[in-house]
Amino acid sequence: MGGRVGIAHYPCQVRFLHLIPAGSTQPQLAVEATEGALVLADVMDDAPRDLQDLIERGDTEVRRVRDTVTNTLRSGVSVTPTAEFERAPSVLRPAAIIAIGLNYAEHAEELGLNIHADPTIFPLLPNSLAADGATLTWSRQLTTQLDYECELGVIIGTPARDVSIEDALNHVFGYTVVNDITARDIQFREQQWSRCKSFDGFTPVGPVVVTSDEITDPQNLHLMTTVNGEIVQDSSTANMIRSVAELVSYLSRHATLLPGTLISTGTPSGAGVSRTPQILLGDGDTVVVSVEHIGSVTTYCKETS
Repeated sequence: MGGRVGIAHYPCQVRFLHLIPAGSTQPQLAVEATEGALVLADVMDDAPRDLQDLIERGDTEVRRVRDTVTNTLRSGVSVTPTAEFERAPSVLRPAAIIAIGLNYAEHAEELGLNIHADPTIFPLLPNSLAADGATLTWSRQLTTQLDYECELGVIIGTPARDVSIEDALNHVFGYTVVNDITARDIQFREQQWSRCKSFDGFTPVGPVVVTSDEITDPQNLHLMTTVNGEIVQDSSTANMIRSVAELVSYLSRHATLLPGTLISTGTPSGAGVSRTPQILLGDGDTVVVSVEHIGSVTTYCKETS
């Protein structure tokens, strides 16, 4: 499919999420409705099993899903309250997870790190993905400096290889919210950043994936993080060093960005480890990261011995 191709022609905006029905362990692709959710497998034949399947099927399938959702909701069908489901990560089985570091000057400065000419790029492991409302558990023997990072997540829709900045956003399927949780003590003593950010549950995503037609300008989105209700990050994607389009273009020069790839685009200032006094995540804390027009991801913290 061609990123935005076909999307803007449909009046029904579709926000995707993965839900687990009661008595099941298998996440199902659903769309958000006004008072609940609509599981696609309940209303269409041969429904895509998850977001990755939908993206890989292409633009024709996205059109079919939009048509089905529009007609079903207009018919007055009852939707199921999302509280009756368990949430799964809004991104499942991504082709890759690519994280960008030091993409906001203030964040690099507060960590005492240099901003190099080229972006800082590192992969995240898929086991780190977690859902909105999940409880993050970790051992104090593993880390004593657990930190939060609010980031805009970008999901690639069509293969992107050596694309221009001008064309880059046409390869974007949609956007989500990412909390790039980081073990700072591990980060600062190692030469790579993947391990300190890839423990189980360290990458909460969601609550939904919105298609690219909903985000007219990804460089004009408010970002906010709260810890136990206190605002600790308050910024905008306008403050990115490299825009979403620039990042997609840059990454596509070296290797093809495959459909479903999740790109986490960096975090602004306000990291807990750099604050005075520090605000590091501990047992019983609640952290909420939000991106304007997409939503908020809540994570509950539980430290083990």
